[in-house]
Amino acid sequence: MLETLTVRDAVELAVVERDGFVESRHAGAAVVLSPDGEVIAQHGNADALVLPRSALKPMQAVACLTAGAVLEGEQLGLGTASHTGTDRHAAVVREILAAAGLTEDDLACPAVWPDDGPTRREMVRDHAPAARIRMNCSGKHALMLRACLATGWPTSGYLDPAHPLQVHIREVVERLTGERVAHTAVDGCGAPVHAVTLTGLAHGIHRIGTASERSPFALHRVAGSLVRAVREHPWTVAGPGEADTIAIETLGVFAKHGAEGVMVMVAPNGATTAVKMLDGSGRAAAIVAATLLARAGALAEADVAALAAALPLTVTGGGRPVGSIQPAPGL
Repeated sequence: MLETLTVRDAVELAVVERDGFVESRHAGAAVVLSPDGEVIAQHGNADALVLPRSALKPMQAVACLTAGAVLEGEQLGLGTASHTGTDRHAAVVREILAAAGLTEDDLACPAVWPDDGPTRREMVRDHAPAARIRMNCSGKHALMLRACLATGWPTSGYLDPAHPLQVHIREVVERLTGERVAHTAVDGCGAPVHAVTLTGLAHGIHRIGTASERSPFALHRVAGSLVRAVREHPWTVAGPGEADTIAIETLGVFAKHGAEGVMVMVAPNGATTAVKMLDGSGRAAAIVAATLLARAGALAEADVAALAAALPLTVTGGGRPVGSIQPAPGL
């Protein structure tokens, strides 16, 4: 039996307060690593298995780069993104594909409407169909295709767990997390997603977030270039109004959310946290992650307060603010 996170394992991580009344509570688990990668705080069972979902994308991207794909700047940021499907995002993904003689038809992710509201409404007005390139994982899929072409692997079936690319990605995930993959499932985009412990996820993201582009090791060099691309182009990794983009712009962190309430964040000094909300809600994940890093001395409290003000954490009543989503007092 796989040891997944349970109600008994979880602790309170955030509350929703309305006019002085705690209306809802978010429970889960979290772990904090020092700049040197040592566990310095744990809330709940951080040794339970989780599916990182899109929080695995930095590791998948590093694997694609070590397989020979070459991307820089905005294109590299899109390679690890959960983007909102704006025209700007779609244009960069098309560039990634076109540079290798590929088209949107080569993407194996599903066709969807963009998550970005204005873009979606414009497409509806224009009678434009749902499209694969608007899917939030299209940048990851484009990078996977580039890795296949660079290495000489077939692009057909590139999402099959037995495909050489996916075997390589799994090996890199195990190398970065320091764990054997306990289970493999199918992510929302159709790609394999690997179960690791929350602590293992934190270690993997820490190794990426603290990597140097001047390292003698290729894996560390490409990881360093990935982090720089995301920090220099925060809009690529998510989009306007999205928690990842706001956190990177406000705090200078490396941040990546995953579906079902997962968030990983690396502070500029290398301190790292991984958070999993048991109920799958991600609305408090970014502020909880930032608060944990502040408690560890890696972020200034004033900067985290500025992040809280920029995130959609306000609870309204009758059209006016009456409360907020807050980290649990015990964090």
